[in-house]
Amino acid sequence: MPLATELNQALISLDDDEDTRVIIIRGAGKGFCAGIDVRDLEGKSPLEYYDWITLLEEWALTISKIGKPVIASVHNIAVANGIGVVASSDLAIAAEGTKFGATAVNVGLFCMGPAIPLSRCLGRKKALELLLTGDLIDAEEALSIGLINKVVPKEQLEQETLKLAQELAAKSPLGIQLGKKSFYKMADLAYDKAFEVTGNHFAILCTTEDAHEGVHAFLGKREPEWKMK
Repeated sequence: MPLATELNQALISLDDDEDTRVIIIRGAGKGFCAGIDVRDLEGKSPLEYYDWITLLEEWALTISKIGKPVIASVHNIAVANGIGVVASSDLAIAAEGTKFGATAVNVGLFCMGPAIPLSRCLGRKKALELLLTGDLIDAEEALSIGLINKVVPKEQLEQETLKLAQELAAKSPLGIQLGKKSFYKMADLAYDKAFEVTGNHFAILCTTEDAHEGVHAFLGKREPEWKMK
């Protein structure tokens, strides 16, 4: 619980920080994330369980609402809520040998929260296969099914993650942030409604100084100077 709350607070704080353009989530221990501490399961009423679960999953909603891109940098193991963090992040890079799994079903539970981003990343059949079997998959399979964006050697994980973050950070911050928010807002809309939403968002983006600066820089064959306006 404290880790989930702190993660959510950190995401909000970093999104508010003007000096931060990209957010990286990584594991500081032997693995990326092994999910909740199952010892916290005991001794709660239905309402207490609901409040507990809501707090456990709030960070996933926060990732979808904040403007700054979130990259998961994954090593060794990402299971249960750990695979949920990977699926919820905007982009993900994993070290070779990393294992992924929606393993809660193996202890009589179910990865109901992670099921939401997994179903959107992978589609119904593959998401349900992981959720119902609890089987582990390796980084190469995670890449092939669209759970992650790239697999790198273990010793290059930090370097490659920073390289991707720096690539995103060099883009127009307004373009990236407005574009990401627009993506999540239109993702589950009807086809025509999605075009309506993104059209309005693009019109707003076109009014910004940075949009015109980017075009002028491109035409003038120079590097843009972003002003966040």
